[in-house]
Amino acid sequence: MPTPTVSTSTTDTSSTSSFSLKHHPVTRAVLPFVNGGLSGMAATTIIQPIDMIKVRIQLAGEGSAAGGARPTPLAITRGIIASGRFLDLYSGLSAGLLRQAVYTTARMGFFGTFMNHFNTKAKSENRAVTFGERAVASLSAGGLGAILGNPADLALIRMQSDGLRPVAQRANYTSVLNALTRISKSEGVPALWNGSLPTVTRAMALNFGQLAFFSEAKAQLKRFDGTLSAGTQAFAASAIAGFFASFFSLPMDFVKTRLQRQGKGADKRYNGVLDCVRKVIKEEGIGRFYRGFGTYYVRIAPHAMLTVSYDPPIRRLYWA
Repeated sequence: MPTPTVSTSTTDTSSTSSFSLKHHPVTRAVLPFVNGGLSGMAATTIIQPIDMIKVRIQLAGEGSAAGGARPTPLAITRGIIASGRFLDLYSGLSAGLLRQAVYTTARMGFFGTFMNHFNTKAKSENRAVTFGERAVASLSAGGLGAILGNPADLALIRMQSDGLRPVAQRANYTSVLNALTRISKSEGVPALWNGSLPTVTRAMALNFGQLAFFSEAKAQLKRFDGTLSAGTQAFAASAIAGFFASFFSLPMDFVKTRLQRQGKGADKRYNGVLDCVRKVIKEEGIGRFYRGFGTYYVRIAPHAMLTVSYDPPIRRLYWA
């Protein structure tokens, strides 16, 4: 008897359809945004306590001579745990995740899109992508992402700083949506973009330091030391990028935190970026802008490393 022939048309059709979907221009355009957002959210889940401590350091001694109290990261952590509120270290996690879903999705997606453009251009001209092109891609991506993510960023600061207020004055936000809704009702929708100028400036500076220097450092490490594994190159490049990202962005991150924490009326202390800078220099000293650099670096560098580390595995989930 002749051997029955098994039809593979269904399997072939399914494989072809899957292949076409994965490599469709729209899919390829959207995936950098999806990858960036998911990797950023995964990193935030791990780094959130450090971010919480960073905000508390920036708000400590506000308005006091020479910056007032100077709590250490360990002292802040010990105080939160000793008060029996260990989960306060994760205050604002929902806002942090929303911020990453919007901000990091946008900035990593735009950066990937811009770099694809520059890579194509460089390849057609038979040259390597320049540092200037990486800088343009990172600055543009950071600014665009920050504008979109400012409401979630503001909600994050409000939730993280709420515990510093007297008990009777606390808002006790239950979630990021609760915070956004209540702030919009009490202060108006435009209030969600308070501090947007330092937020955008900070994001552009951070993105320039993080993405441009990460990309450049990795390229240089690969060029001058071919013995390092890809993982080691990524780790070293993240450490380098984290330093420059922290150095460039910390002053604006500090101003952003101060502006976004304040509300209306008696709670409003600063009338914009320049007023905040002037008052801080006068009352707390110019060095206040860089106090807590170590904590900020510990928050930025691992986040950069985790974001770029999570990105390839997430990418493989789509292209496998």
